[in-house]
Amino acid sequence: MKLLRAPARGFPMITRLKFPHRRSALKVLHWSMVPLLIWFILVTPADVLPFGPTAFRIHSLLGLVFVTACLLWTADYLRRGLASRPGPKLPPWARHVHQWMHKALIWGLFGVALTGFGLGLTAPRLFMAGDLVPVAPPLNLPRAHDLIGKIHIYEFYLLAAIAGAHALFHLWRHLRLRDNALRIMTPKCLHRFL
Repeated sequence: MKLLRAPARGFPMITRLKFPHRRSALKVLHWSMVPLLIWFILVTPADVLPFGPTAFRIHSLLGLVFVTACLLWTADYLRRGLASRPGPKLPPWARHVHQWMHKALIWGLFGVALTGFGLGLTAPRLFMAGDLVPVAPPLNLPRAHDLIGKIHIYEFYLLAAIAGAHALFHLWRHLRLRDNALRIMTPKCLHRFL
């Protein structure tokens, strides 16, 4: 994000913000979510509880960052649609897979955020995300809480499987079709390795 000074009539200088291009912002969002997704695949709340409340707070804060990124990506999709377009070298079946996979990822991210909210809503006590933000007012609905918890877990691991398939699909495109699909979403400093 850059600050630009633009002259205006009657005013010496006005500061306006210039945001990065959409694709650049989505690259940052995409690559910041990858380590978080891997973290949540490998580490559950039960894994961090033995390390004390500080470890649990950090885990919860990472969850807040992940959910914020999920909601930002969903909002961008709802406002502007998919940012990616299938490449010209893709066969017809792969064009359908490409579009389906990206939409499934975006809606899956939103679903994980939504069921996380449902967990907070049905909880017996107030959940705080990273000790900063209350998740939802607790309604103390134990059966609904258990059901939503199971949905949240299975949905997250299904999303992780789709993300893995997404990565394999783009590796196939890059290696088999040689359509530079990976160069589109990787930072320029890594292009020499592709």
